[in-house]
Amino acid sequence: MTEAIDLLPGLEERRYEWRGARLRAFVGGEGPPLLLVHGYGGAAWNFTEMQPHLPGRRLIVPDLPGHGGSAPLPAAASLRGFADALVPLLDGPVDVLGHSLGGVVALRLAERHPELVRRIVVAAAAGISSSTRWAELTITLAGIVQPARIAGRRVERIARSSRLRRLVFGGLEVSNADLLSERAVHGFLRASALHTDALGAGLALAADDPRRDLERVRCPVLLLWGGRDKQVPVEDGFEYARRLRAPIRVIADCGHLLIGERPEVCARAALEFFAAR
Repeated sequence: MTEAIDLLPGLEERRYEWRGARLRAFVGGEGPPLLLVHGYGGAAWNFTEMQPHLPGRRLIVPDLPGHGGSAPLPAAASLRGFADALVPLLDGPVDVLGHSLGGVVALRLAERHPELVRRIVVAAAAGISSSTRWAELTITLAGIVQPARIAGRRVERIARSSRLRRLVFGGLEVSNADLLSERAVHGFLRASALHTDALGAGLALAADDPRRDLERVRCPVLLLWGGRDKQVPVEDGFEYARRLRAPIRVIADCGHLLIGERPEVCARAALEFFAAR
């Protein structure tokens, strides 16, 4: 359970460079390409529970700069820089699924490189509530204290203990921590000890308000949201939906980490949307 191959089986680790930063991604599978972009403080392994539900797709799953096995960007970056860092992974148009921070990065990618993005599924996207001053202070504190790094050192115990799962995930992360599998716990916590600059991503997120540029996103978008998301309220999802003129699907009894809490529902909704003409 502790090795990367166990968390994203069948995908090969790939290293590449962008503007002097050495970055990591996992790539594999056959079929139309699908880019999966994780959230703040996460890593590619966050999608370990979704991967089995995405057959027939060539998956491209990066660690964002400063996260997991990816080095930080050489200078303080905006989310545009995080989006641009994904371009070397793409040989042509892709579908994209982005979770939380990854949802905003996906939208920035579509805005800046429309020729590379076919359709986007945005799952519990940050970017609206996170652009407030209070959110900036919270993100900064989390980046300094790094609670996930602390939990990551005890991931084996947390994965096996329902009590510890509820302690770590039961507040702001999921609706029902007892439904998280051991594999999901590893996927969310394993990479936290590797992060080199998650705070940089958090500050870039807090400084970014994507609403002013959403009209530049021309590709079709679907929004997925947990009905009990305590980190990014569903009201943010409705505002995204209105500004993007996009449909939103609210998943009942589900929190912020919907890609691990209800992976089969997220994957099914995404594949149906990507298959639409």
